[in-house]
Amino acid sequence: MIFQATDDLKSFTPLFLHSLMRQRLPSLSALRAFEAAARLGSFKHAAEELAVTATAISHRIRVLEEDLERPLFVRKVRAVELTADGRILQAAVSSGFHTMAAAIAQLRQPGRATVTLSTTPAFAAKWLVPKLGAFQAAQPDIDLHVHASNAPVDLKAGTVDLAIRYGEGHYPGVTATLLLEDQFAPVVSPTIAPMARRDLSQWSLIHFDWHRPPRVALGWDAWARAAGRQPSELPGGGVRYSEESHAIQAAVAGQGIALVSLLLVEEELRLGLLQVAAEPVLPALSYHLLKSSHHPPSEAVSVVESWLKRISGTTA
Repeated sequence: MIFQATDDLKSFTPLFLHSLMRQRLPSLSALRAFEAAARLGSFKHAAEELAVTATAISHRIRVLEEDLERPLFVRKVRAVELTADGRILQAAVSSGFHTMAAAIAQLRQPGRATVTLSTTPAFAAKWLVPKLGAFQAAQPDIDLHVHASNAPVDLKAGTVDLAIRYGEGHYPGVTATLLLEDQFAPVVSPTIAPMARRDLSQWSLIHFDWHRPPRVALGWDAWARAAGRQPSELPGGGVRYSEESHAIQAAVAGQGIALVSLLLVEEELRLGLLQVAAEPVLPALSYHLLKSSHHPPSEAVSVVESWLKRISGTTA
């Protein structure tokens, strides 16, 4: 048949597919018996796997052969072998059963929830990431995606579920919960701490850039004034990094003294990798947990929110 127009093809295709779908397939029990016998090479072993008698397997396969009007096995005394037609059918049936098994396994798998948490790169690297192993162990059905960025996020858009930001707590249009209050202090590696403490003018300073400078002064000049000194007493220059976490790592490596968040170096201080070089400690800003006030959180989002509050000490 030759079709001269596209409309002819469009009208023919549904009829053709409908014709294919109306073709009668053998019973599933017969195909299961055939697949097992073909794979195991034995009616007896197939019967044991399917928890039926060998006679039942033989009967189902004979019915299948009669339905297809061709032999599928060569029967031998202690085994069976596939015919050429049997091998063709085995390839198709095995593939079909494998596809069905995979689909059923997927349907039986408990549903997984995804929660996207946005936070700053330094907070993610130094405070959050070390604690994620415990969360994953406690909540294996929640996939927590950490979005590390200093850029603002739109919680109303729905692409981010929760955010942790550093500031004074003024976040219009969202619900903000205080998580952690911060302090800044100069920290130094124990390897150079004795030398650094002897002479302030000899300090090798480590700096980092604020992506959005805070209203509270948290730089070296502010620390010098709080210490009752003139900023000019501190040495000029020094290494500068674009991320606070890199400045922390430089201090750990003994490259100098960094004025950084004590929250972000709590692990290094605990392990003795860093020490507070000198007083005073500067009061800083706070980390807040933000969520949309326009729609209720999902159960998984609430679980992550409760976990963050618990580990930060916001709730018991």
